[in-house]
Amino acid sequence: MDEGDRNSFDNSKAYQAQEEEGTAFFDDGREIELLHFVYSHPSIAEIRGSPQEVLKAIDEYGRKKRYLMNVGEDKGKVVEDLIAEQKPRVMVELGGYVGYSALVFGDAVRKAGGHRYFSLERNPEFAAVIMSLVDLAGLSDVVKVVVGSSADSIKRLHAKGDLQYIDLMFLDHYKPAYTTDLKLCEQLKLVTPGTVMAADNVIKPGNPPYLEYVRSSVEKKREHFESKTENGVQTAGFGERWKNQYQKREGYEKLSTAIKGNPNLIYESKLVNSFEPTGVPDGIEITRCVGESRR
Repeated sequence: MDEGDRNSFDNSKAYQAQEEEGTAFFDDGREIELLHFVYSHPSIAEIRGSPQEVLKAIDEYGRKKRYLMNVGEDKGKVVEDLIAEQKPRVMVELGGYVGYSALVFGDAVRKAGGHRYFSLERNPEFAAVIMSLVDLAGLSDVVKVVVGSSADSIKRLHAKGDLQYIDLMFLDHYKPAYTTDLKLCEQLKLVTPGTVMAADNVIKPGNPPYLEYVRSSVEKKREHFESKTENGVQTAGFGERWKNQYQKREGYEKLSTAIKGNPNLIYESKLVNSFEPTGVPDGIEITRCVGESRR
């Protein structure tokens, strides 16, 4: 796969602009409205059983009706190519929203010979939308939607034996939780040499703590690990809109300060520049776990 930059955007396919600061841009009824839009679509007969046709209908809503915070075609292609290259048996996404990524990536995992795509979504309404669209697309045999906070869901799946390793992980949920959830997966030995992570929105809105962590040397991570300090839950570098993104529905977000992960894992990390579905520049950080340092 070419991990070079995607440096041009076709404005004819742009979504409606994301609402300005202070105005809701999700969780205001548009997700259920989308479901009605898809199921009442004139082409519903052709949509049934086709992930590509379901995606076209979602894109049509985003372009003609209201903004949707989906990964979109451009960034989606970056991860889709990664799936074709890596051929993951098990892929996990943190943050499913309305199921756009689950449709694109779940279909790609199935085509690559994989058997399970876990979509972790904390909002039960959004999860219901994902399940409905996944069923409509004919992907229920591969895509499993798990409702609950990302950390609790990871621990529960691991404890039940349903999740013993992760080949590929897509991070697209609460931005300050990227680092803490990665460390949790390290600690549970779900992320090991061979695992690949693809983190969305590392330019818009950005994720300085996560980028610092995956780009750090083993020595630097060990220094922090051995300092006996708690795992810093960092919200510095995130705007108020992103720190408080889920506060209306979920209340104040509490992230674990005790999980320290595995500082001995060696990462090679690279930014792939791309675009939001609105045409705004963004990027995906692709991080490969290439080994584990031994003392």
